[in-house]
This record gives sequence, C-alpha cells and structure tokens, in this order.
Amino acid sequence: MPINEIDVQLLPDNRLIVWDVNQANKLFRNGFYGRPLGVSKPKENFNDPLILDPVEGLYLAEKSFIRVTKNGELIDPNQLRQKFSRSYHQFNEKYRVYQDLRNRGFIIAPGIKYGCDFAVYEQGPGIDHAPYIVQIQKQDQKISAADIVKAGRLATTVRKSFILAIVNENIKYVEFDWWRA
Repeated sequence: MPINEIDVQLLPDNRLIVWDVNQANKLFRNGFYGRPLGVSKPKENFNDPLILDPVEGLYLAEKSFIRVTKNGELIDPNQLRQKFSRSYHQFNEKYRVYQDLRNRGFIIAPGIKYGCDFAVYEQGPGIDHAPYIVQIQKQDQKISAADIVKAGRLATTVRKSFILAIVNENIKYVEFDWWRA
C-alpha cells in the first residue's frame, strides 16, 4: 500500500471513517482493516464508507498508510494517540497488544461479541475462523479464578483458545486450553 494514500476523517465522537469507497475497499482488502458501515459480513467489494477502530487507525497512521484529518486539519499519530488515550480505557495497553499481534502477521478484529478485547485470525475474516480471543490485562491488575473460568467456558463454546495478554514493559501471552474430563 503506498504511503499516505488513504484519507481518513476523525469525527467529533472520535470515530475514524474512510468516506471514499475505493480507498475503503483497498484498505479492507490489504489487511482486513476496518468494518464497512452497516455491513456485518463484508464480501470482496462493498459500496459503503469504512469505520476504523481507534487502535487500527493509530497503527495505520504510524505506518504512514493513512492521513487523518479533522475539520480539514492534519492530525499526526502523536496527537491521535493522546486523543485516544484520554477517551478510551486502557487504550495504550490495547494498542501495544494490537501492534504486537499485527507485526507478528495476525489479523485483529474487535472481540466485543466474545466479551473480550480482540478476536485474532491467522488469515482473516471470511477466510478462516478466529482461533483466538484475547483479553488485555495490566500486570498489576487482579483477575479472579471465576473470570478465567467464565472466559474459558465462552472460548470453548465458540471453539476458540482464550489468551490473556499481560502488559507491562513487555507483553506476555498466556493461553488457556480447556478440555472435558
């Protein structure tokens, strides 16, 4: 993807949107970034603007794949990070995990429908099912055994592995596998 080719608008509610449908399709095809507005399961081509998750937007801006503007003014990645850090709980930790997993070649989608931070694909939605769901945890945060069991039961029900991403100076991944006795 050529540098700074895709124009993205930062809306007043901090959502990022690609209005140009051709640019939206290009961004989605080159890494499954974003979700077409109002399309739950996008096909090869769509005719709708593309909404980017804040972590996706910062990642793409830092990689110089997108240009973000608000009211016609260019927003640099540092400004974007500051804005999102103030607006979203644990944004910096989520971004670090997102960046790490993307840099390892995984495709990342929001994990809200699984009750976690991310769903992680090896190839991409529509190509394979996400084998992992990831919950982000700061190292100094406590997690109860009941929360781990709940997450594990959900992961097992949807045939995914539950991964806890523990964030401090480094990121450590703990995978929980469940089996029936």
